[in-house]
Amino acid sequence: MRLGLIGKAIMNSSSPDLHRRLGELTGIPVTYDLFDANEQPIASLESQVRQVIADGYRGVNVTFPWKEAAVTLADRPAEGARMVGAANTLVFEAGGIVAENTDFTGFISGYRATLGERAPGRVLLIGTGGVGKAVAFGLGKLGAQEIILMDLDAAKSRQLVGELAAQGFAASFITPDQLDATVARCDGLVNCTPIGHEKSPGCPLPKGLIQPHHWIFDAVYVPAVTEFVAAARTVGASVMSGVSLFVFQGVDAFKLFCEDEARRAAADEQAMTLFAHYRRELLKENDA
Repeated sequence: MRLGLIGKAIMNSSSPDLHRRLGELTGIPVTYDLFDANEQPIASLESQVRQVIADGYRGVNVTFPWKEAAVTLADRPAEGARMVGAANTLVFEAGGIVAENTDFTGFISGYRATLGERAPGRVLLIGTGGVGKAVAFGLGKLGAQEIILMDLDAAKSRQLVGELAAQGFAASFITPDQLDATVARCDGLVNCTPIGHEKSPGCPLPKGLIQPHHWIFDAVYVPAVTEFVAAARTVGASVMSGVSLFVFQGVDAFKLFCEDEARRAAADEQAMTLFAHYRRELLKENDA
C-alpha cells in the first residue's frame, strides 16, 4: 500500500514510522513517502495529488499549508472535513477522492482511550488555528457543555464560535484578561497553540491555575512531556498528551487507507498496542 505526506518542512515527521509500524502490526506491506515543498518544488496541491494518483498511491496525508485546499479536491468530504473546513487525509477511490480530518476523529478516539467515559464538561481551548478548530468540533461531538475559546486573534475566535454554534455546539470566547476567572470554572483545559514545543518553550497559561479537578490536553507532542503536561501531572490533574492525538489521527487515517473491513478491523485491534508503544517511547510510561 503506497502512502505519503504532502506539506512543508516535514522531513522530521513521525508519520512514516507510525504508518509503517501499523503496516507491520496488521500484515499490510506499506511504503510511506514524504513530499516536502521545501525539498522539491510543488506547483500546487492538486498537481501533486494528480501525480501520486497516477503513480498508484492509495492515499496521502496533507499538512501545512494545504489542509484547507485538500477539502476542495474531494469528491466526497467526510463529516470532520466538512465541519472543520480542512482535511489532512485524502483517499483515492475508484469513485473519486475521499477527504477526512483525522485530527477531528483522532481527538475523539484519543480522548476516549485516555480519559474513558469522562464527560468533557466546560472546556477552555487556547488557540483556534487548524488543530484548534478540529479539536473544538471534536469536543462538541464528545458532548462538551461549553467550549470557551481564547486566541490572540479575537476575530478568529469569534468566527469559530459562529461555526460551532451552527452545528449546535455551545461556544463562547474570552480575552486574555478573563483567563484566570475562566479557568477556575472550567473542567477541561486545552492547548492548541505551539507554546510548549521544543522551538517555543513555555506553558500556555499560568501553571498555578491548574487544579486537580481539571483534565488537560496538549496538542504539542515534541516534547511529549511539555511544561503544561508536567504541571498538570504535578497537581494530579488528568492528562491527555499530544501523543494521543498523534497516534489516533494516524490510526484513523490508516483505517481510511485500508481497502476492506477486515483490514480496518485489524488496524483497530492494533491501535492500543501502537498507543502503548509511543507512550513508552515518548512519555516514558513503562506501565502503558
